[in-house]
Amino acid sequence: MSLIPDITELLARARADLRMGVPVVLTDDGDFSVVAVAAETLNPQRLADLRGLGDTPVVAITGRRAETLKARAYDGDLARVVIPAEADLGWVQAVADPSDDLNAPMKGPLMTQRQGNAHLHRIAIALTKSARLLPAAVVVAVENGRAFAATHGLTCIDHTRAAPHLADRSPLHEVVAARLPMEVSEAGRLHVFRPEDGGEEHYAIEIGRPDRSKTVLARLHSACFTGDLMGSLKCDCGPQLRGALAQMGAEGHGVLLYLNQEGRGIGLANKMRAYFLQDQGFDTVEANHRLGFEDDERDFRLGSDILKSLGFSSVRLLTNNPAKIAMMERTGIAVTERVPLKVGETAHNRAYLATKASKSGHLL
Repeated sequence: MSLIPDITELLARARADLRMGVPVVLTDDGDFSVVAVAAETLNPQRLADLRGLGDTPVVAITGRRAETLKARAYDGDLARVVIPAEADLGWVQAVADPSDDLNAPMKGPLMTQRQGNAHLHRIAIALTKSARLLPAAVVVAVENGRAFAATHGLTCIDHTRAAPHLADRSPLHEVVAARLPMEVSEAGRLHVFRPEDGGEEHYAIEIGRPDRSKTVLARLHSACFTGDLMGSLKCDCGPQLRGALAQMGAEGHGVLLYLNQEGRGIGLANKMRAYFLQDQGFDTVEANHRLGFEDDERDFRLGSDILKSLGFSSVRLLTNNPAKIAMMERTGIAVTERVPLKVGETAHNRAYLATKASKSGHLL
């Protein structure tokens, strides 16, 4: 029946639940089920209720976060940290959030589970990531998860159906396009693309009237609230955005893709957490790792999808990042030229740019 939510809609509901601190139920094809709550939005009463379910709850964290905490990640890419009986909510959130790591470095010894399957814990972490929360979830096993979810009015997610959707990007569809006169060109046009999974919308800004049969000057620009809007001196994003638009305006044509993947794909709140860690002396990559993220969580394939949707197949790419070029080539967009975009270096971001060059391979 079409009125019943499909797996994409259930996953969107689960992300919203986790952001509000509401538990979700995860099940597999067998008889294994768990209740999961985002560690960031958990409250004391729900922690007590989770303990009351009978099984010992754990904090599922990524391998990156486990490395920082010196916790054994027996599951490779994640660790299941056992919550001691005397631990309170502050302990749980300190495992998930590195903000106080330097003030209270000794959180252990942390005991991590070795036996049993961690596939549902992996789904829980993936959901918290895609909800733009800290990548950590409190998880406890329950009997008959589907019945438990129905009794308590909770969203129930089946592992087999969910895993492919969490591993790949959601299809994008153009919602609307309209004329947008801009400072760099009065002949501008803005296209809005919306993913099927209810995630953030992405935008394509056409400068002039680019010929689809020819190579177009293009840039994949990740949203940066602090740099693009506030003029932050900690990054070079704002100058890159304005420099790319100015160059397209000077040439009379171009396409700028504005992808809502703030903070290398971790969201603005987590990006601010990374800034806080940078003020403690960690570089941008180390800060992401301490939070539990990879160096870069963005999916540049979104840019390729949008370009194809608009009818482009060949670009001169305004970028300093070789990963964007490699992605374009792998996904069927020919890159005939890399156009450097070296702007915006300041005393405040010099170390950040050096880290991008040394650890992320940017050509600066």
